[in-house]
This record gives sequence, C-alpha cells and structure tokens, in this order.
Amino acid sequence: MYVSKSGMSFPIPEWGFGQALAAAGMAVGLVVSWLYRRWARAQFERTGIPRPTFLPSLAIVIGFGLIGWAAGGAPTALDFPEKTEMNVSGGGAVTPEFLAVVIGLTIYTAAFVAEIVRSGIQAVAWGQTEAGSALGLSRGQQLKLVLLPQALRVIIPPMTNQYLNLTKNSSLAVAIGYPDLVSISNTTLNQTGRAVECIAIIMAVYLTLSLTTAALMNWYNSRAAIKER
Repeated sequence: MYVSKSGMSFPIPEWGFGQALAAAGMAVGLVVSWLYRRWARAQFERTGIPRPTFLPSLAIVIGFGLIGWAAGGAPTALDFPEKTEMNVSGGGAVTPEFLAVVIGLTIYTAAFVAEIVRSGIQAVAWGQTEAGSALGLSRGQQLKLVLLPQALRVIIPPMTNQYLNLTKNSSLAVAIGYPDLVSISNTTLNQTGRAVECIAIIMAVYLTLSLTTAALMNWYNSRAAIKER
C-alpha cells in the first residue's frame, strides 16, 4: 500500500470466474439468510422463544460466498500497486480529494447520527427497561424487543433529515477540487454558457436523490411504526 500526493494505492483482487462465483454465492446467501430470519421470527411469534438471527445470517452469507469461491478454484491472485520513478501504477487507487470528502463527511455526519440515536434511546422511559428485566429478557433482547421499537419513532424523522443533509453536503467537494456533479456542471456552464440546462441537471439530480431518500425512509418508518390495536 502506498500513500502519496496522488492518493492512496492498494492491492485489489484480480476479477475472474472464482470471484464471480463468490459474489453469486453471497447473493444466494442473502436470500437464504432473509428466509432464515423470517422463519426465526415466525418461530418466535409461535413459541415465544427468541432465536439468534444476526450471527447465523452473517455465517450463511459468508459460508455461501466461500462455497462459490472454492467452486471457482479458490483464486488468491491480487493486483499489487508498483512504485515507479514517476508514480505508482497498478492496483486500486483513490485520490486525496476523494479521501478528504469521505473522511470529512463521515466524521461530521457520524457525530449527528450518534447524537440522534442516543437521544432516541434515552427518550424511552426507564420503566420499559425495568419491565424487560422483570420478564427475564437479556440486555440484548431488551434493546431489540423493547427499546429500539419505541426509540425508532423518535430516531427516524431526524435521521431522515440527516441523510438529506448528507446528500446536499456532498456538494462541498467542489471547495477542495473534487470533480463532483456541481464542479463538472460549473465547468460545463463556463465553457458552453448553457446555464439553464446545467442548473436544471443539478436540480433534477438532487431532487431525485432527496425524494428517493425520503420515500425509502418513509417506507421504513411505516414498517417500524408500532402497530396499535
């Protein structure tokens, strides 16, 4: 791995038949893990006995991926970057501007997301946790079955706003020279003089992203809502 003024270079797998089978196996594993989670939920509703879902689902996805990888000959070839007299060639690479955008937006957004989740969990009355303990639920079961279903009603609305802010804050990449949509549109506008078309494209892209994000979060909010009798 090399870090230079050109960015960060790192080894990547050489794509072949084995990697394709591994990806197909993981896709099959996702379907099987989804079926397992549905079965585990049905068993819980029928018997009242909770069954683990996260670790078995993760093991299913990884297991099917390994099966596909082994069926494809278990390839281990990697494309390593090589340092030359002028630059670094080969492997994968990301530019310094891209790293700055990703790290900056990640740290900034993560702070808001952490505060939203913390406040949502603390909004649930402590008596709910005590009630879960009285029923004999473990700490993990209390979080999954008692706290989160109630906290999500408080978490999802501000989380939706934060996702929308993240989409719009990505336009700040132009300030550090990363060629994002706004930067390319500005360059095109200066070279062609077609301001209406360029601004219309920017508006259409951000409007589509915002409406898609809002639709997905509204769908998740309806799924997470507590069903009242």
